[in-house]
Amino acid sequence: MRREVTLSCKNIKKAFGATLAVENVSFEIRGGQIRGLIGENGSGKTTLVSMLAGILKCDEGSMEKDGMQCSLANVIDANKKGISMIVQEMCTIDGLTIAQNIFFGHEKSFSKYGILNLAKMNSVAKELLEKYGIPDVDPAADITSLSFEQRKLTEFVKALYTNPDVLIVDETTTALSQHGRELLFKIMHEFKQQGKPVIFITHDLPELFEHCDSVTVMRDGKIVGTYDIQELSENKIKALMVGREFEDGGKYYREDLESTYEDEVVLKVEGLSKPGAFQDINFELHKGEILGIGGLTNCGMHDLGKSLFGMEKAESGKVTYYMNKKTIEVTTARKAIANKIAYVSKNRDQESLMLTSSIMDNIALPGIDQLSTATFVSPGKKYKYAIQNSKQLSIKMHNVKQMVMHLSGGNKQKVAISKWLANGSEIFILDCPTRGIDISVKAAVYKLMQEFKTQGRSVIMISEELLELIGMSDRIIMMKQGKISGLAERGKDISEEYLLNYMI
Repeated sequence: MRREVTLSCKNIKKAFGATLAVENVSFEIRGGQIRGLIGENGSGKTTLVSMLAGILKCDEGSMEKDGMQCSLANVIDANKKGISMIVQEMCTIDGLTIAQNIFFGHEKSFSKYGILNLAKMNSVAKELLEKYGIPDVDPAADITSLSFEQRKLTEFVKALYTNPDVLIVDETTTALSQHGRELLFKIMHEFKQQGKPVIFITHDLPELFEHCDSVTVMRDGKIVGTYDIQELSENKIKALMVGREFEDGGKYYREDLESTYEDEVVLKVEGLSKPGAFQDINFELHKGEILGIGGLTNCGMHDLGKSLFGMEKAESGKVTYYMNKKTIEVTTARKAIANKIAYVSKNRDQESLMLTSSIMDNIALPGIDQLSTATFVSPGKKYKYAIQNSKQLSIKMHNVKQMVMHLSGGNKQKVAISKWLANGSEIFILDCPTRGIDISVKAAVYKLMQEFKTQGRSVIMISEELLELIGMSDRIIMMKQGKISGLAERGKDISEEYLLNYMI
């Protein structure tokens, strides 16, 4: 049975200054289907769904829901009209409780005579959290008490609370563990069974083939076409996304099968412990090495990355860097930056970038000491510095004065890495460096990591993707429940199954 169109837009357009993000796009989705929406970073996917969800206003064009003209004032208005979206980056509000985040904008449901019934709000939040597979969470606790993944799962509850007719999922799976992904996919298929549509943005092609009925491909702000999933192969999708056959058939991991790094140790971790996160961590990083660190989301590896950079203080143990014949114990992020140590966070928007600042300011920040004379920073010198260093990773932008918040996920990641390249960093701590970016940007990041090796720079790559760890690392440290559970050397015998034994 061919279902009616639930949500559609016609000739929709959105520009950010001189940058045309979405150009005359017409799109529709019917009930009971999961529609994949894919394209390179900067192709306009997130901008399009943000207009469909009331996050952004379109400059031109129109929308319809259930055959009726539909104009959205904001996100809350979209929720009331049956459209909910789970966004790619963190969308919770610090300083509010878990329950207050879930019901933000819908507080009237728990108010009587102007008085908010917090007990009732917390009770309903608890029921919803348990219903959607998130038990053992106190809804009265501050949202900052939750891990990155738990906060994303809380956003599921927020999106589903209003029982929407349309669910939009924007590149969320890369922030989740296997448990979180299974929960999301279960929700998506429940929507499908109820005759409701799901729009699913992902860069993970196996996910696309497993869960979607059809796929819409975008390129350069326009829709290339919509296809039944049976019509497509991975190579055809890649070619549609980039407008050409993807180089090397999409093989962008290292081709060598042996570890290659120098004997010289550039970093030594001894007895590093932080209660509740990790304990008794010991390892060495060598010059020209890519050292992978993997495990389940909450194994402690993300906290470890922050402590290696001095961003979070460990309770005991020490991190020592050996650089330019100097021995440096890093205790603060400022000290790390001064000694050419870089860190890119998994939580890109909140911890790696200043979203409301320009690309220029973001790139210049780590190198501000190089650019300043006494307390004065020459605007011309800073502009030239940003222009030069934005070219290294080919950031897709209008100009370096453009605000970072208006960039796609992949181009944000390029800015997050470019600022450390500009600073001449020698050691890179990269936490989930390819989260939420497309195949061409992934290829650029992997190529850059291999260039670091050739140049004698060193990389610690923290990743939840086993294939990425196997494909790029000289050695892999696996963590489980805050401890190192195994160490694997690069070789043809390393497999996902082998590493799983040390994770679970």
